[in-house]
Amino acid sequence: MEEARWNRFVGCWLQLGSRWIPAVSAGAHGMVEIDGMKMVQTRAILSYIAAKYNLYGKDLKERALIDMYVGGTDDLMGFILMFPFLSVEDKEKQRAFIVQKATSRYFPVYEKVLKDHGQDFLVGSNFTWADVHLLEAILMVEEKKSDVLSGFPQLQAFKARISSIPTIKKFLEPGSQRKPVPDDKYVETVRRVLRMYYDVKAN
Repeated sequence: MEEARWNRFVGCWLQLGSRWIPAVSAGAHGMVEIDGMKMVQTRAILSYIAAKYNLYGKDLKERALIDMYVGGTDDLMGFILMFPFLSVEDKEKQRAFIVQKATSRYFPVYEKVLKDHGQDFLVGSNFTWADVHLLEAILMVEEKKSDVLSGFPQLQAFKARISSIPTIKKFLEPGSQRKPVPDDKYVETVRRVLRMYYDVKAN
């Protein structure tokens, strides 16, 4: 039963994860039809799916913690989403900025949460969408610096645990539905669709 819930949630995440339409933050309007509803806003869609499959905590306190942790990883991902649209010079500046923010501000918080909580997951004793979101944030930062977790043993262990869940393990394998790192063709398509005639600058 537990794995079945993971299967259903991750199946939806494949389509709606943080790389679903990174340009949403630039003003795009992605829409998904689910359970007879037409929904926009990636965060609202993922929250609904998480609640539908009982991956949004067992009570209001757990849900508040999940929202807090997801909000933090959203902030970190925000520094990464526009990376492909930067100039070569600005990419190097942004890469350093992302790693600095991750290692000095965000990862230390999640490291402490995992250590103090003493469980395999961020919230309670069960897998929630906060765990998926943190894993995705870790993977995205690792694309900028492969050894970024070297000083974070709790996060290293967390990544290994979550990545070993069968459905997620399959999702991370080459050839899966996980969206690849955006390339030049992707960047050009997004610029054309969103009419991005301006230059994106590093933080």
